[in-house]
Amino acid sequence: MQNEEKKGEIIIYQGRHKDIQIDVTLENETLWLSQAQIAKLFGIDRSVITKHLRNIFNSHELIEKSNVQKMHIRNSDKPVKFYSLDAILSIGYRAHSKRATQFRIWATSVLRDHILKGYTINEKRLEEVQEAKIKDLEKTIKLLRGVISKLVIEQ
Repeated sequence: MQNEEKKGEIIIYQGRHKDIQIDVTLENETLWLSQAQIAKLFGIDRSVITKHLRNIFNSHELIEKSNVQKMHIRNSDKPVKFYSLDAILSIGYRAHSKRATQFRIWATSVLRDHILKGYTINEKRLEEVQEAKIKDLEKTIKLLRGVISKLVIEQ
């Protein structure tokens, strides 16, 4: 669900087999999901999410204040709690479901690649950044052509 009071970007996560689709909120350099979204992501009951979150915060694995944010969403009378990427990752490594297992396999392979290579490349984001830089460069060239043509005419 799109958040009305936030300035964050909304992206859509879709599972490999298109069996799941979740709107993901990006804000403050992390992504945020509600308990309902986390339950859908990992294919587990929301009560299990609550139990894992309680254990994560009680054991001080994560600090609740910096990993929970109340946000207003459409068609809701009261603010809804959203949980940071760190909380989502912690739940993903605790949950027992087919989707959670797929998540752990994926996360472990990304981590392994990062450790072995010493870096991680987000190819899609790199392409988007390159495209944006090329567009900026094209605009600059067009602007410079206009300035140069005015200078030539004036002389």
